[in-house]
Amino acid sequence: MSERSHKAPQETRRGILSIGAYVPRLRLDRRAVADAHRWMAPGLKALAQGARAIAHWDEDAVTMAVEAGRAALGKDRPAKVDTLVLASTSLPFADRLNAAIVGAALGLDAAVGAHDTGGSLRAGSTALMAALQAGAGNALIVASDRRIPPPASTAELRFGDGAAALLVGEGRPIAVLLGAASTTADFVDHFRESDRHGDYRWEERWIRDEGLSKLVPPVVRRALGTAGIEAGEIDHFVMPDTLPRSAALLAKKLGIRPEAVHGALHEECGDTGTAHPLLMLARVLAQAGPGERIVVAQFSSGCDVLVLETRPEIASRPPEPDWLGGGRAESQYLKYLSFTGQLQPDWGMRAEMDNKTALSAAWRAAAMTNRFEGGRCGQCGTTQFPAGRICVNPACGATDTQTPHRFADEPVRIRSYTCDWLSYRPCPPFMFGHVEFESRARVLMEFVDCDPGELAVGLPLETVFRIKDFDAARGYRRYFWKVRPQHKAGE
Repeated sequence: MSERSHKAPQETRRGILSIGAYVPRLRLDRRAVADAHRWMAPGLKALAQGARAIAHWDEDAVTMAVEAGRAALGKDRPAKVDTLVLASTSLPFADRLNAAIVGAALGLDAAVGAHDTGGSLRAGSTALMAALQAGAGNALIVASDRRIPPPASTAELRFGDGAAALLVGEGRPIAVLLGAASTTADFVDHFRESDRHGDYRWEERWIRDEGLSKLVPPVVRRALGTAGIEAGEIDHFVMPDTLPRSAALLAKKLGIRPEAVHGALHEECGDTGTAHPLLMLARVLAQAGPGERIVVAQFSSGCDVLVLETRPEIASRPPEPDWLGGGRAESQYLKYLSFTGQLQPDWGMRAEMDNKTALSAAWRAAAMTNRFEGGRCGQCGTTQFPAGRICVNPACGATDTQTPHRFADEPVRIRSYTCDWLSYRPCPPFMFGHVEFESRARVLMEFVDCDPGELAVGLPLETVFRIKDFDAARGYRRYFWKVRPQHKAGE
């Protein structure tokens, strides 16, 4: 077992500059899950409160990471992101740099140092700690998970899908690191073999008595010691509940005030794995005022603890979007199983097609597909997608005058739409149509996260990075941009 501590300097301009979060719109009613398994696991009804966030068929750890990263970077992006870290235990590719896909979709410079990290639920908190302790440079830390637990397990009710991102660097931080500590121990409370879905979990009482109670408190005390503050001075205690009420019990043992303990968002979205401590931290930072002390703890193969303090700049930052409030209730449990691949409906001959991707063609079109990059005519200013040698403006027609133009963050509206129930889609119908961007470019795009009745000409939309289709025979997935209606909180 190894241990380490870190104390930050009293005055520092390095810290958390911005935060972003993403939780899928679909929220599966836990009662629907419990009712489906009542015949063989009636005890699941005890966990059937609230809803858990579930990724749509075209979402995964990569696409959710992109959305969280876009929220953290915002429109006023830093001059440069030096490092991109993608933390997850459910990355879609084992031997392909998943962070490279995220970086391209975010429009980051090719010089960015990008890497994937995983191996435990501490991957996100460890990456954040390392970024805050780094000497210089801007680092975008993104944690994202779409875990697939076995049907009728308690994890199926407790887990949720989501992502969080934090931009760390020099400038005017909203929060800085006061101290940190970690311990590493091969304490196996759960495990999952490579290429398998579903964790194997050990007895809860043993996890609580031998793991949480003995491993976490010493690390929290060391972190508080390096920060030079007492447990009673903590304003916010953030710790995902490995077991129900475990955070509250540990806070009591440590002397942290009960009112400082934050709920683990169980009824709102569920435990989002590596993303969850950062997701909970994002929630706290969106509500905190200046000078508040925050302890973030993550238990898994040991423990990470960060002690943060908010700065005056947090009071002047714009309000965060309500990423928890825009959910849509979903009661179709079989739909969820189909999305996760645990149920294989007979889609008929329309689903029998070979989706082999020509990797050479994909590379040549990378700017178009990953960055959503078209062209802008340097002579008349007309934008078009895809880019071409000749301007599409009939009054111009200039040749070789186009410069790259990114459409991903541009406002867009519906010009026309249609719903196709015959073409294969893992969640029919296939909704698509022409949209018009603010720059006047018109593109044929797919609509997602909506029902046919929600579509209307002129409806404001937003772009999202999603899975376009799967090559099931070879285990490859292609990504592209789609559009969805701009939903307000609660819709």
